[in-house]
Amino acid sequence: MTETTPRTERRTAVAADWQLDPADAHACEQLARTLCTDGPDRVDNPAWVDRARDAWDELPLPLRRALRRFRRHSGPHGTLVIGGLPVGRATLPPTPAVPGSVQRRATVPAGLPAMVACGLGEPLAYRAEKSGALVQDVVPVPGQESFHGNAGSAPLSFHSENGFHPHPPDYVVFLCLRADHDGTAGMRVAGIRRALPLLTPAGREALFAPEFITAPPPSFAPDASGDAPEPVPVLFGAADDPDIRMAQLVTTPLTPRAAAALAEFGRACEATARTLRLTPGDLVVLDNRVTVHGRTAFRPRYDGADRWLQRTYVTTDLRRSRDHRPDDGHVLAR
Repeated sequence: MTETTPRTERRTAVAADWQLDPADAHACEQLARTLCTDGPDRVDNPAWVDRARDAWDELPLPLRRALRRFRRHSGPHGTLVIGGLPVGRATLPPTPAVPGSVQRRATVPAGLPAMVACGLGEPLAYRAEKSGALVQDVVPVPGQESFHGNAGSAPLSFHSENGFHPHPPDYVVFLCLRADHDGTAGMRVAGIRRALPLLTPAGREALFAPEFITAPPPSFAPDASGDAPEPVPVLFGAADDPDIRMAQLVTTPLTPRAAAALAEFGRACEATARTLRLTPGDLVVLDNRVTVHGRTAFRPRYDGADRWLQRTYVTTDLRRSRDHRPDDGHVLAR
């Protein structure tokens, strides 16, 4: 596995931080294939997750080392892009085009983010989103072009993943199986470590105050509990390296200074954002604690060859959400 030279232009395409060499890519494919053929073949089966966790230990050392270093500190961008993973482009089925598409049966592409998730922590899912599947499809769906979520193809504004929830994921892993036809779809990522210096002292102070409400995103099923969200800050933790919980679409400022600070934060994210135009075999790990991400617009054709990403959430401490997970599983029921 060899390190590539990062591109200096951050507003357009960004090259992989790491590129797997062919021997390491083959080793990853063989490991993922064993998850499809030996023992349980259902991704959501706890025994299958156990096997994916064990398989992590057998992944090529350079890949494990890069992920361990990222886990300790995710760097100035809070993003790691690894290229050259095997996704079986010649044998992929058509891109799914139905609402709520997920991967329940083990495949080589599904096994790759699952193993990475087990190296970073533990895979996690939410019953109210994508029916609680551990490996989820991010694909355009006919009739949902303007949907502000993973099924849409219109621009998607900046958000941290599931920041409304008491247990949001620590990392989000995406694996690109197919790019869009025109090569225009981009994953936009902005990190607090680049944006923070652009904020005024007054803006920082307001963002650390509990003067915001973040609701569930449109991709979540309606909350039947009727519980009203409580005011929370957008930034919290260390003043010089804070965490983020924010979604431009569903975060509401409660005071004039909060509104001004949220707009200021949005401008800082725009000024420091990178756009990742992924190609098949690219795997992206986002540190969801210190980044927000979104998407540029693209034009799907619904011909079976549209853009197709697979997504897995990761928590570094599964225990802390035990009261939300029936039977100590990997799915949060509430």
